[in-house]
Amino acid sequence: MSKPKHHIFVCTQNRPPQHPRGSCAAKDSMAVLQAFWAELQKRQAYEQVGVTYSGCLGPCEHGPNVLIYPEGVLYNGVAPADVEEIFTSHIENGQPVKRLLAAESVW
Repeated sequence: MSKPKHHIFVCTQNRPPQHPRGSCAAKDSMAVLQAFWAELQKRQAYEQVGVTYSGCLGPCEHGPNVLIYPEGVLYNGVAPADVEEIFTSHIENGQPVKRLLAAESVW
């Protein structure tokens, strides 16, 4: 495997129901992860992009959270329907998806 140009981390942290911080898993982050893997496969981008599930990325109340390196861009409230746009705009064209960016007070 070659070194990917981008690495996408999708929080799949799971906490007990009614935990005060909540969790991305409770907000369907596994579906977001599956959508990223499907988009990676559709685009055959294995050499350019890594997609990895992760533990807590921090702002649980704003999840599902997605972190993209090397830019260090954090997205909040990502849904499976947002994944294609993230790939096209951010990964392929270098333009983060502004409507999903974490607020400066969060990240």
